[in-house]
Amino acid sequence: MQNQGELLNQLRIDRNKVEPPSRTPWIVALVLVAALIAGGAWWWSTAAGKSFEVSSVIAIAPSASGGGNTAVLQATGYVTARRQATVSAQITGTLSEVLIEEGEHVDEGQVLARLDDTAQQASLAQAKAQVAQARALVGQYEAQLEQARRDLVRVQDLVGRKLVSAQAVETAQTQVDSYVAQLNSQRRAVDLAEAQLRSVQVQLDYTVVRAPFSGVVIAKAAQVGEIISPLSAGGGFTRTGVGTIVDMDSLEIEVDVNESYINRVSPGAPAEAVLDAYQDWTIPARVIAIIPTADRGKATVKVRVGLEQKDPRVLPDMGARVSFMDEPSDSTAPAQAPRGVLLPPSAIVQRDGRSVVFRIEDGKVRQQAVVPGQNMGELRLVEGLANGVAVVREPDAEMQDGSSIQLKK
Repeated sequence: MQNQGELLNQLRIDRNKVEPPSRTPWIVALVLVAALIAGGAWWWSTAAGKSFEVSSVIAIAPSASGGGNTAVLQATGYVTARRQATVSAQITGTLSEVLIEEGEHVDEGQVLARLDDTAQQASLAQAKAQVAQARALVGQYEAQLEQARRDLVRVQDLVGRKLVSAQAVETAQTQVDSYVAQLNSQRRAVDLAEAQLRSVQVQLDYTVVRAPFSGVVIAKAAQVGEIISPLSAGGGFTRTGVGTIVDMDSLEIEVDVNESYINRVSPGAPAEAVLDAYQDWTIPARVIAIIPTADRGKATVKVRVGLEQKDPRVLPDMGARVSFMDEPSDSTAPAQAPRGVLLPPSAIVQRDGRSVVFRIEDGKVRQQAVVPGQNMGELRLVEGLANGVAVVREPDAEMQDGSSIQLKK
């Protein structure tokens, strides 16, 4: 009976006993946290960590010069030289001396190179000998003519004394006339020989290559021992030039302006140029001319812009950006430049309800908030960004702070 009582006690349910807490909620919470971490890592790898191929643009400060001018249009182009020449000899020959190097300044008329002139020197010596011979014959005919004239005088005296016949006078006169004709002919022969001498001298001068104007050598195209010619010959083994010279005082900028905005540009209008190599250097400029033809393929018109400051840092074929300014006003009040920098509107995007741009730093982008202002031509004034900073021209919708980029070439 005692055993049965113990068995019944074991089967009773103790309602006062406290059950241990369940672990299920903690496991669910840990799973949710892990999912959030994995989702964040995936977002970073697909958005912030994604590499974008972009084009850049440089923020520029609006000008305060010229009575408060503002930019009405911006265009890009390249520095070009109005005076540039590839110098060559006027005859075909072998180079015996090359006296130039790249970067060297040369003056007008300076000797740049010399050709082998052995043949020309020989021809010059022969021409000089022919001139000397012709002049010697002139002296001979002059002496003979002088003698014939004295003989004519004596014969005329003898005829007057009736010692000789009149025929002797005619013979002496004929001799004088003959020597006169021979002397004149020989003098023309001297002129011919001297002309031939000058021709040979010109050919000799052609063996010396001189600078056509003062400038800087930007290319050395031939070496001693090579054959140069004003025409291409020899199956590519003949050089057509010794070097290329650029007149640095003739440098200007050529830009292509969209034909839809060419009405904003006029000859003589002020402008400002910024070289891609020197973003913080603004060069005063002025429109020289608008080339009166359009490029059908690009729908652009070429504009020549002259630089008002000459500087050795400006080099041919450098990339440049030109801001065309409006005409100065008649107001004498001091000008004050608008605050901020100019950017294309496409560079300004919205993120979390704010206007931002993406600065380019070491292959990545950094998001920076800005305050957009007024439009100035094709550009927009923004505050909150430093002058000369490179930003993404057209940010991708998925671009975030820290995204990797590759600049388009």
